[in-house]
Amino acid sequence: MARGMPSMVALLGLLAVAGYQNRDKLGELLNGAGGQSADPANPGQSSGGLGDLLSGLGGALGGASAGSVLSGGLGDLVDRFRQTGHGRQADSWINADEDNAPVDAADLEDTLGEETIAELTQKTGLSRAELLERLSKTLPDAVNRMTPNGRMPTEDEAARFT
Repeated sequence: MARGMPSMVALLGLLAVAGYQNRDKLGELLNGAGGQSADPANPGQSSGGLGDLLSGLGGALGGASAGSVLSGGLGDLVDRFRQTGHGRQADSWINADEDNAPVDAADLEDTLGEETIAELTQKTGLSRAELLERLSKTLPDAVNRMTPNGRMPTEDEAARFT
């Protein structure tokens, strides 16, 4: 697994596949029901969407909660951008007062590294070019929506996105 960052890989894989395929609904997934039931008559029933996807990933990551997968992956991702000299881009996605800076494939390659990209292509079945294209389109808005208060969410706050 990419340098001990399974939550980041899980989050990126989710964004590359589900986030891109549902890019028109990404805002709904991230700002949506917050764990509310899809059926008011069955309040304990899951509403599906991002929460179910992240919970499934959490199970694969040793039982981590969806909030833990989301906040941990997001934190690892932003740290990786900062460590590779692309912190300005990631910070623009978090800062509520700034427009989201774009990210291109070259910056993603530099930030994620060969090992992470190889793992993501293997797990998603996407080509390297398709993976990087999808992430460059979905990542800025996804990070922005997961940080509505201009800061990284706590695990409990991140769980509300699911």
